[in-house]
Amino acid sequence: MRTAGNGRNEIQRVRVIDSHTEGEPTRVVISGGPDLGSGTASDRLERFRQFHDGFRDAVINEPRGHRAMVGALLCEPHQERALTQVIFFNNVGWLGMCGHGTIGVATTLAWLGRIEPGSHRLETPVGDVKIVLRADGIVSVRNVASYRWGAAVAVQTRHHGTITGDVAWGGNWFFLVSEHRQRLELANLEALTALCHDVRSSLAAAGITGAAGAEIDHIELFGDPSRPDADSRNFVLCPGGEYDRSPCGTGTSAKMACLWADGKLAPGATWRQEGITGGLFTGSFELADGKVLPTISGRAWVTSEAELVLQADDPLRQGIRAP
Repeated sequence: MRTAGNGRNEIQRVRVIDSHTEGEPTRVVISGGPDLGSGTASDRLERFRQFHDGFRDAVINEPRGHRAMVGALLCEPHQERALTQVIFFNNVGWLGMCGHGTIGVATTLAWLGRIEPGSHRLETPVGDVKIVLRADGIVSVRNVASYRWGAAVAVQTRHHGTITGDVAWGGNWFFLVSEHRQRLELANLEALTALCHDVRSSLAAAGITGAAGAEIDHIELFGDPSRPDADSRNFVLCPGGEYDRSPCGTGTSAKMACLWADGKLAPGATWRQEGITGGLFTGSFELADGKVLPTISGRAWVTSEAELVLQADDPLRQGIRAP
């Protein structure tokens, strides 16, 4: 961690590289992050959560970041075969896995000259993922095993009547809804956000959860695509209250698990998921021991290289905490 000065004038400098994956931003911390010790990604995540939450706020939230940004902290791998360990976080907490963020990490490492086209392994708090970087910049992510936990689950919302959807895991917990009576267009952003907030709070009030009582913190709406090369368009509300600008990698993984469970998508078949801003992820999956193992492909672009400055006497050193 680079610092300068002492006492009230101490300065912490954090080097970051920003990118966007099909519209969704990722901020990768290259240096200047907290020392999380040794161990697995889940071990380090717990130390991050307990002792360094202020760093998360400082890097992601205003005035240095914004609500839609996802952060990625790189750590030394626990296993020799892994390229790096990565912990994803956002404006309100941590993510077990992040599909668009993983594509952003791969693109950032390529930008830095740390990886060449080929196959690489990353450690995340929910398991290892494999990435394949192509010469044209497209990144494929072999995600963690995904599955549907509950089919056609009905929830009585406060403002939108009864909404029915599937509960599924794709690295994060999702409630996936196809029948929502909404236009999936950015012009309808306010109504889409309000519906998803209503569904999420209603799920919590009704005690509807994922496995082991896990909170369902992502709501995903589906509809007809606007581009001819897509099978579906989605709108995803993320835990921090912002919508996913990309087609959402973990959400697309959860969707494919549900399609397979319904007999609508076969192993090896392609699913093309359009995001609300028009970006596209290409997905497919294979079965191993009865588990859906998704692969998501997309593209990221580096947008900036920066050094964040955290001054000791800055009243907003640790950012503006999200409500």
